Amino acid sequence: MQPQTKPTLYESLEALSEGMTGEILNGQLYTQPRPSGVHATAGFMLGAELLGPFHKGNGGPGGWWIFIEPEVHFVHDNEVTVPDLAGWRRERMPMPPTTEHRFEVVPDWVCEILSPSTEGRDRQIKLPLYAYYGVQYAWLIDPIKHTLEAYRLEAGDWLEIGRFAGTDQVAVPPFEAVSIELEGLWLPTQPTSV
Repeated sequence: MQPQTKPTLYESLEALSEGMTGEILNGQLYTQPRPSGVHATAGFMLGAELLGPFHKGNGGPGGWWIFIEPEVHFVHDNEVTVPDLAGWRRERMPMPPTTEHRFEVVPDWVCEILSPSTEGRDRQIKLPLYAYYGVQYAWLIDPIKHTLEAYRLEAGDWLEIGRFAGTDQVAVPPFEAVSIELEGLWLPTQPTSV
């Protein structure tokens, strides 16, 4: 009789049911359901703002690959994150992976959309992990509080380069070549009933 082998963390991640996302952070498997409407809207709308000028070069400098929820392998199958958005300068990653879903080049920029269930993990586990592996820029967006926090990696630590809110029009590194209207990232507030 063959001894049963315990699945690896990555095999457990791959076996997650549809509608669940998994990450392997510091040797532990974390799971969460697909994002809520406010979360998905903020991520989709930010992606829409960045794709034209940076991914495609329409109305901006181009030179980037921008992806929504890429599976980033800092260590193949052992340190795996799924940032809400990530971007790579094309001089560092001339082509994205074409034969599989694993991104094994460290992103130049990541963005996490905060939710009540993931904010602690995003701030306390993922941001230090991104710094450790040398991601140069990180944004944290709170679609409930309508805020964007921007950070740049400096000497291995995150330096806050801006905090923006509400309806601000912002030009934030590394995408300062184009102004983004924050109001477009938020779901409209519900009208109050009379």
